[in-house]
Amino acid sequence: MKEVNIDELERKFQEKIDNEIKIEPKDWMPDEYRKTLIRQISQHAHSEIVGQLPEGNWVTRAPNLRRKAVLLAKIQDEAGHGLYLYSAAETLGADREETIDDLHSGKAKYSSIFNYPSLTWADMGMIGWLVDGAAIMNQVPLCRCSYGPYARAMVRVCKEESFHQRQGYEIVTKLATGTPEQKEMAQESLNRWWWPALMMFGPSDADSKHTAQSMKWKIKRHTNDELRQQFVDVTVPQAELIGLTVPDPDLKWNEETGHYDFGDINWDEFWQVVSGNGPCNKERVEARRKAKEDGMWVREAANAYAEKRAKRKAS
Repeated sequence: MKEVNIDELERKFQEKIDNEIKIEPKDWMPDEYRKTLIRQISQHAHSEIVGQLPEGNWVTRAPNLRRKAVLLAKIQDEAGHGLYLYSAAETLGADREETIDDLHSGKAKYSSIFNYPSLTWADMGMIGWLVDGAAIMNQVPLCRCSYGPYARAMVRVCKEESFHQRQGYEIVTKLATGTPEQKEMAQESLNRWWWPALMMFGPSDADSKHTAQSMKWKIKRHTNDELRQQFVDVTVPQAELIGLTVPDPDLKWNEETGHYDFGDINWDEFWQVVSGNGPCNKERVEARRKAKEDGMWVREAANAYAEKRAKRKAS
């Protein structure tokens, strides 16, 4: 029996990646590549599912029927994104129920941004404009991820997220150009969401454990700090256009670099939220756990029906 040369397999694997050839589920891949993707894709899926919660909180309080319908459509999109991503993780051998249980136990993480409360209608605009805007910045490069199923799933996800971002910016624009009270609501919301949105890109490059290897494997195409800078450069002019002020006294345009300089992020807050001590961590996980428990009878009934139907066909 021919001995497997792991070094040669890894060399050929990296060569495919360097040549922009997608890695598919049945291809050989290093265990760490598989583990990295399962961790990232499952966390991404969890973020889409948990991300429905702050928005679902406002469905019954949307200001009119049009806003309600659009918000419902957006929440439905997020559920679909989660399903695409759980399916992509399954192609790597991940068990969907186990990954969901990891979320409910606190073992698995999701985007830190969803551990902040949505206090006003303006927050629905900020989530669309800032949160989905940051997500797009993160996710468009994932359409060129080296792992085929993940890259292909992201094409549709990014198209829908682009709609969400425009919808959010429209809400914020209406408020910012409305009555003084509406503009004040928009500004107060921006003040609360700006820094958590910058934290969405993850820790600084100096503190990121996974970035270097993910870049080599072309799972990621840009570092956290590069994406964060792109987000600031794009978003600040959008805020200025509608008369809102970014809550950063250190923010200024740098003629030499061609980018905005911005203030220091409160990384202590970021790590507190990631470790489970944010404003809504326990509430979010408990809501997802309860949803699974309350819906157990539906899954059991559906499985029983499927088994009964299969037996009928077999007979």
